[in-house]
Amino acid sequence: MMEGLFLQEKGRIRIIDTKTRKPVTLARLMKLAGVTYKNFELGYSVYRDLRDQGFIVTPGIRFGSDFAVYEHGPGIDHAPFIVTGRTEKDKMGPFEIVLAGRLATTVRKQFTIAVPGKKGKMDYLVFRWFKA
Repeated sequence: MMEGLFLQEKGRIRIIDTKTRKPVTLARLMKLAGVTYKNFELGYSVYRDLRDQGFIVTPGIRFGSDFAVYEHGPGIDHAPFIVTGRTEKDKMGPFEIVLAGRLATTVRKQFTIAVPGKKGKMDYLVFRWFKA
């Protein structure tokens, strides 16, 4: 859903309603996705920002995150980042942060939180783990 919306937004594809044979608008796609996926608007804003930066973005469910982010793509390289979208108002307790960090370390990825910032800019918090 995200990739289809992204490609239509960029003018690379057109999505057609099979019943009416008319193009589906971006607003309609966003509404449909919002019904289908929890927090779609936040997730899509993260997805779009990563894709605009040239990354290959896949679902990150197997890593306990929203997205796995590749520089070149699955099968070509390993995803160096796992990314979870949050808002400034969301809270993460220390156990959730440690759990995410341990999982990321186990799969050799950097745990990253994406937060929509000012003027539509996405802020990224990258956690680096070290032994004391």
